[in-house]
Amino acid sequence: MNTNEGMQKDIILGVNAIRTNRHEQFERAAEAVKALTKRPTDDELLELYALFKQATLGDNNTSKPGMLDLKGKVKWEAWNKKKGTSQEVAKQAYIDYVNQLIEKYK
Repeated sequence: MNTNEGMQKDIILGVNAIRTNRHEQFERAAEAVKALTKRPTDDELLELYALFKQATLGDNNTSKPGMLDLKGKVKWEAWNKKKGTSQEVAKQAYIDYVNQLIEKYK
């Protein structure tokens, strides 16, 4: 293995370590939300929902709920606004948002 191949392997290992760390942080953030002592606002909960769905499932490819399903429609629209955001970026945004909520509601 030449030096260039070794560097590429190190870079790949580093990227994988970052992803693993982000995934662990994401899992911890998802648990931390459940432990908040005060309930976030509806808008905050909607943002959490949208970021969580984007982070775990990617782009919203589901059918839009009917007009009588108001709650489902609002949630669908919030998630759909995240379309095009990578799952890794959404995970980091979720982690950051949870940290903001922890500060706000501690």
